[in-house]
This record gives sequence, structure tokens and C-alpha cells, in this order.
Amino acid sequence: MGELQVPADALWGAQTQRAVQNFPISGRPMPRGFIRALGLVKAAAAEVNADLGLLPRSLAAAVRAAALEVAAGSYDAHFPVDIYQTGSGTSSNMNANEVIATLASRASRSGEGKVHPNDHVNLGQSSNDVVPTAIRVSAQLAVVEDLLPALKHLRRTIDRRGRELRKVVKTGRTHLMDAMPLTFEQEFGAWSSQLKSAEGRIEDSLKRLRRLPLGGTAIGSGINADPRFGARAAKALSALAGTKFESAADKFEGLAAQDDAVELSGQLNALAVALIKIANDLRWMNSGPLAGLGEIELPALQPGSSIMPGKVNPVIPEATVMVAAQVIGHHAAITVAGQTGNFQLNVALPLIAANLLDSIGLLARVSRLLADSAITGLKVRRDRVKEALDRNPILVTALNPVIGYEQGAAIAKQAYTQGRPVLDVAMEVTGLPAQALKPLLDPAMLAKGGIHGKPGGGGG
Repeated sequence: MGELQVPADALWGAQTQRAVQNFPISGRPMPRGFIRALGLVKAAAAEVNADLGLLPRSLAAAVRAAALEVAAGSYDAHFPVDIYQTGSGTSSNMNANEVIATLASRASRSGEGKVHPNDHVNLGQSSNDVVPTAIRVSAQLAVVEDLLPALKHLRRTIDRRGRELRKVVKTGRTHLMDAMPLTFEQEFGAWSSQLKSAEGRIEDSLKRLRRLPLGGTAIGSGINADPRFGARAAKALSALAGTKFESAADKFEGLAAQDDAVELSGQLNALAVALIKIANDLRWMNSGPLAGLGEIELPALQPGSSIMPGKVNPVIPEATVMVAAQVIGHHAAITVAGQTGNFQLNVALPLIAANLLDSIGLLARVSRLLADSAITGLKVRRDRVKEALDRNPILVTALNPVIGYEQGAAIAKQAYTQGRPVLDVAMEVTGLPAQALKPLLDPAMLAKGGIHGKPGGGGG
């Protein structure tokens, strides 16, 4: 393709330089996690090729050492290729091959001559199996190292605050309207359960994500790779990364389809939906403080207005909603990218890698922020909660077994219209004494559900 000028201080070579010139699109290089995974893949490959007798051990050691430096982030500045590049990610694979070959050539004392990016660093590999492998490795590492610990931290924070508030009863709401009472622990517990379910779904998706197509080379058949390479490389990668990977049974699937990445993205999408729910509940509970619900006070982190003095906004829940919206958008793009391929290769791999890693990173960081900067420091406005609870006309639901639905509805309407406590109106309408009605209308007992201590039913 003719001569090409490469910057004198660049570690990359001609193929990377062509990609830099061909794709001046976003100015965003491939993410750190993906570069890390490429380095780990190349290190594992060098180790296995040496064990198989395909590379001299001294040369392989130099390649492995250089690849691990790449994995550690020492040369990220030398990975300039844009996210929006060739759909196979060939440019990024060759970027890694060229940088590692340059570093290994400088360090090698093997006497074997110059380390070649294709013949040595890329031995037994193709961009078509390396890039799908790097997607899986980088995504699993990001989930295991960052996202799952962050979700556990958020869930434990919610559980701790729920236990602290287990005796505080509040008005429940359905359709944003007053409903039967529950405790803060019960309300927070639902959030915790959502997150636990999200963790379970994400962990389950890793069972399929950890299957690596490395060794499939160009189309999945393994041309130019030792038949033992894939399984050994997966084992070496597991040791290097500190998490479990396995060689895919069908490497044609691993190259042609990215359904496992789409599945993980779908679980991140579900987590985003859960976080929006939690964040919006916090926003509603914090609303006011006078004209809204005003049940809680979130920590005051910054002024909320450039014109209204004293205004403080729920900025962390708002940031959480925006993160979740971005993750939902990423999932839409990953869904389209997942179907973008014909026959033996998906051709939107860099986009899948970039969006998947961005989603994982955003969710991990905002989960910790929500825990530490919102939920940990929130305060319950107990007087406001009690006032609303005492005036809640829906408490009359508990009297249905005693006075019937119709009379209960009349009491609720009158209590709401007159702005009076349900107990007072119920005594007046039914003629029942306070000592008979109080136990039936006790919000703490109502939060436990059932009928006279027995399980009950109903809906609405």
C-alpha cells in the first residue's frame, strides 16, 4: 500500500498508523480495560507458544514481559486507534502486536533477531479470535473486580440503613397515592432484593461470557494454530487474570456471534432499570422539603440553584438516573452491534467492547456514589412521616373484616375531606370504642400484614 511515515517516538508501526489516519472519527481510543485484556491475551499466547515449542523461550519471554507491561497500562499512550474502526478490531489487534514487538525487540537478548508483530506476537492467533476474546476477558474482569463489589457495597449500605430504621413506619404508596403502611426497612429491603437479583443475573451471564474463542483464528476452524493452543491459552489467561476462563467448545460461535456480550449488556440494562427505580424513590421521598413528600433529607452536597438561595437538590440520585439512561442507550447500540455480522464474523466488535466496558464502569462508580453520598447520610423526618401516617385514610382498609368495605370507604372519604385522623372518624361512624379500634389501626401492626395475625390477601 506504499510507504508511510510513522512518528519517530511511536512504538506502533505502519498498520496502526494507517488506522490512525483512516479513522479520525471520535478522538476516543479503545478503553483501558480492553487494552489490558489485549496485553493479557498476548502474554498468555507467548507463554503457550513457548510451551508448545513454537517460539524460542527467550523470545517468548521478551514478548510475554512486554505484553504484561501493556496490560499494566504502561504504554496506553501508544494505543491511539479510534473506537470507530474496522469492525473486526484488526487495527487494535495490530496496534498491540506492533507495540509489543517493538518493546520485546528492544529487550530481547535471544539472538533471534527482531521480534515480528505477526510471526511472533500474533502466532497462532487472528484478530478475529483475539478481539472477541479480549471483549470477554475485559468485561469479566470489570464485572468481577469493579461492578459486583460495588453492588454488594450498595446493597449492604441499604441493608444497614434499613435495620437502623426498622421501627419507623411510613405511608406506603401505589400509583403515587397513599396506600397501606410499611416500615423503612421493608421499603429499603425491596431495593436490596432488586440489587441481589441483579447480581445473580450478572453472575449467571458470566458462565457463558467466560468461554473464549481464542484458538479459532480466522473463522473458527483454528487454521495455523496448534490444536492444543486454545485450551492452554484459556488456562494461562485464568492464571494471569486471577479469574476463571475456559476454551469455547464451538469457536465458530465465538467469532460469528456476540450473544454472550449482548446477554451481559441486557443484565446491565436490567440493573440500570433497578437503579432508576431506587434513585427516583429517593427523589420523591426527599421532595419538598415543604411542598413535597419531605420524608427524608438527603445530604446537602452543593447549592442547587444559581438564582434561588438555599435550594438544595438530590444531585446523586439525578446523576444515577443519567448513568442508567446512558447504560440503556449503550444496550440498544450493543443489541444492534450484536446482530451486525454475516456468516463467520461479527463486524462491530470495537463498539461492543467500548460500550460494554463503559456501562460496567459507570454502573460500578455510581453504585458506590449512591451508597456513600446519598443513602449513608440520609435522615428521616420522623415528625413529617408520622403526621402523614396518622392522617392516611387508607388505614381504614384494616377495618374491612369488621365493618365491611362500604362503611370503610365512607370513613376514608370523610377523614380525607375533613382532614381528620381515621381513628376519630371511625369511632364516630361505627360507635366502636377507641380500645377496639386502636389495635386494628396500629400502623406498626398493619405493616406486618395479614388478618388478626393470619395471612391476608387483596390488591390495588
